[in-house]
Amino acid sequence: MKIYTKTGDAGETALFGGERVSKTHLRVEAYGTIDELNSLLGMARALGPSERGDNWLAEVQHQLFHLGADLAAPLESKADWITRISSADVQWLETTIDQMTSQLAPLKNFILPGGAAAAATLQVARAVSRRAERTLVTLAETEDIGEFVLPYANRLSDWLFTLARYENMQAGETESKWSLRR
Repeated sequence: MKIYTKTGDAGETALFGGERVSKTHLRVEAYGTIDELNSLLGMARALGPSERGDNWLAEVQHQLFHLGADLAAPLESKADWITRISSADVQWLETTIDQMTSQLAPLKNFILPGGAAAAATLQVARAVSRRAERTLVTLAETEDIGEFVLPYANRLSDWLFTLARYENMQAGETESKWSLRR
């Protein structure tokens, strides 16, 4: 398979189902931001998180490919082969958040992003995740998207925040608290 097709040379791309849209289309921006997020998760994995964190990140990377495909296939398209984000995906994020939270000190202050390299990268990923969610909300205002896309995106930033805290705990890093007055 060739990596280049030349079909996008005029600034358009094809969605699953065949429709061609501008590369500036909000749907393309949404799944492009999800791709950016997935790449950051790959970077976090390359920086050596805990074994459990790495396994969780691998799972979310697969989920993000499903989310990207879900977004690249409008609901009315004839792309029945697409695996769409489901309530089970949202539940998985919630379950792992609860597992991590049960091992973490209660959060009583805002904390500054940082610590171990993998954890700091997860904080960057959290910020990108929130940007992706804002894009998805805007997209949902004008187009139908999967029923669980927004709940998944909302939960994902919480999951990334919690995983960053978990990874700092695993690495023996102390959380830096934000203070109103320094």
